[in-house]
Amino acid sequence: MNYARPGSVAELLKIRAERPDWTLVAGGTDVMVPINFGRSRPPGLIDLAHVPELALRSREGGTLTIGATVTFGALERGGPLNGGTPPALVIAARSVGSPQIRATATIGGNLGTSSPAGDAHPALVACRAEIVAGSARGTRVIAVDDFFLRPGRSALARDEVVLAVRVPVPEHTTQQFAKAGVRNAMVISVASVAVAIDWTGRRVGVGLGSVGPTPLRAAEAERHLERLLWPEPREVYPATAPDLTGFAELTAGAATPIDDVRGTAAYRRHVIRVMAARCARRAINEAINEGRSGETHRQR
Repeated sequence: MNYARPGSVAELLKIRAERPDWTLVAGGTDVMVPINFGRSRPPGLIDLAHVPELALRSREGGTLTIGATVTFGALERGGPLNGGTPPALVIAARSVGSPQIRATATIGGNLGTSSPAGDAHPALVACRAEIVAGSARGTRVIAVDDFFLRPGRSALARDEVVLAVRVPVPEHTTQQFAKAGVRNAMVISVASVAVAIDWTGRRVGVGLGSVGPTPLRAAEAERHLERLLWPEPREVYPATAPDLTGFAELTAGAATPIDDVRGTAAYRRHVIRVMAARCARRAINEAINEGRSGETHRQR
């Protein structure tokens, strides 16, 4: 099999323009499975592991930029970004496969595969992330809501590469992520939910995974929870978590699941309903508890 190993973004984009039918590979945790089983025979591989720019993470103002080859292990640990990485993305990263998989699997690969079950996707939807795509023609920014088109297909053109993910990081936010599977670890999700509450901007984000042909946003549920949390302009946090029954129902209503070998559509809706309420309650209670203790409402 042919093989290319670019050493810079410029070289990568040049090779991609010349060989758009070659397969991009970073950690290889998804790409190599069908190749090893003989179900895929790409004409060549483009290795992203030696492009240093893709492994960088940086924060400027209220935006965190995560390079495409940053691993889930790095996101899980936080490292120099501890206190800045969106909590929902940290929790989602911890749920990915095994320690060995997290050490090699990348956020760019998760996006490139564009699976409805991608663990990072609900968190990126809830946080209103943007994907930076590059080609020899230039770069462009794609809103996460516009990135996923159908199972296994994204908005990337044939000559484009995911370069980075930009994630807004509000000054005061509490977030949660949960997923259900057929066992407790190393599992493809049957359903997943991420809830992000921006207390500074008074905005709620809710992302869903494995319950539609693409990762979904529960927009009506977001607006419903915003009305519950901020019924009138005010700075204080609610004294107690509001009744989240309506929020949970609207979140489940945003799902469009199917029956498959991992679960029925009815079960998926039920799980979404339960996890949505649980995630929202935990995120709200975290803010309430911090307020009662007199602490600054900071990111965890």
